[in-house]
Amino acid sequence: MISVRALICAAVLAAVPSMSIAKTCGGNFNDWMAKLKTEAVSKGHRKSQVNKFFRSARLDPKVIKADRAQGVFRLTFTEFASRAISSNRMTNGKKNMQKYKKIFAKAQRTYGVQPEVLTAFWALETDFGAVQGNFNTLNALITLSHDCRRPELFRPQILAAIKLWERGDFDPVKTTGAWAGEIGMVQMLPEDILNRGVDGDGDGRVRLKTSPPDALMTGARLLKDLGWAANQPWLVEVTVPKKLNWADTGLDKTKPTSDWAKKGVKARSGKLPKGNMQASLMLPQGRKGPAFLAMPNFHVYFEWNKSLVYVTTAAYFATRLAGAPPFNKGKPDPAFSASAMKSLQKKLKTRGHDVGKVDGILGAKTRAAVQKEQLRLGYPADAWPTAALAKKL
Repeated sequence: MISVRALICAAVLAAVPSMSIAKTCGGNFNDWMAKLKTEAVSKGHRKSQVNKFFRSARLDPKVIKADRAQGVFRLTFTEFASRAISSNRMTNGKKNMQKYKKIFAKAQRTYGVQPEVLTAFWALETDFGAVQGNFNTLNALITLSHDCRRPELFRPQILAAIKLWERGDFDPVKTTGAWAGEIGMVQMLPEDILNRGVDGDGDGRVRLKTSPPDALMTGARLLKDLGWAANQPWLVEVTVPKKLNWADTGLDKTKPTSDWAKKGVKARSGKLPKGNMQASLMLPQGRKGPAFLAMPNFHVYFEWNKSLVYVTTAAYFATRLAGAPPFNKGKPDPAFSASAMKSLQKKLKTRGHDVGKVDGILGAKTRAAVQKEQLRLGYPADAWPTAALAKKL
């Protein structure tokens, strides 16, 4: 199981908490719980109900262990995609698209999200509901709220869970899910369920763990709320000419698809989107690896998750379900090991670049810094670090 929200939690919100947030985390657990209960009562919940809700709450060391083990971020796109998009997932994805074609059609009519996009998320998140996680959700949220890495994300989820419990859609003892508190077939946090939950099967309840219609409709609504442009493309694999201004590549730069076509960029199968739709030429492993044109809807994926590897895999998986062929792996330069990447990040920092945390992960800031140094030193500026660049630095 690959938890989208868990990835967000680990990759994006690892900043040092503000002083106001820090006061609500850490320390003696019993004292911390007492303050949490007081806050819940101040939000309008009866004290007796609050005590009942938290009766079984405890810290779960397995949650912290899972939170600290995020090796997936160090995989390349080709490695991650090859693991995540199995023939079994492709087959089951197509079967489920047919089985639930009416609910997919309803989701597309209502929210403008294509069936392939939802199916890819459904597959990557829980293997179509088969692997939803066995962590007690309340204890996961309690643990991550008490931990001082990012309580600003998880503490509100606990209060949302209380509301779900009061309306009968959460059990503090029995509800389980991913280690970061996500619930259901498309792995959503309590606040999202509370605010965006959709009764897709018409039974009067929102059951994301057991009802595919509820899960799919809720997932579609979330994507729409995050900015999905109805029925618009998101990603297309392309071929690129060998002589290109590589400094024009990257998700922070866009051109109309017609301009990319003039530069010799072609769809590897099918056609490029027509007109003046803005698109970025994305090279997840540099100019020698796979190449994609990413349209505005691709950026919505980053509202769900911040890992380029995950986002590109999810978006590409959706294109495969829509009929695209397997991507061309190319022959990219070897990826750096975690230790080599940390060494590179330190070198970039000494040159004044903001690479964020020195964590051995090729994130957006590190890619931007690499591209700037490639330009300065006269290397092809495709934002993919090489041994030659590291040595020159």
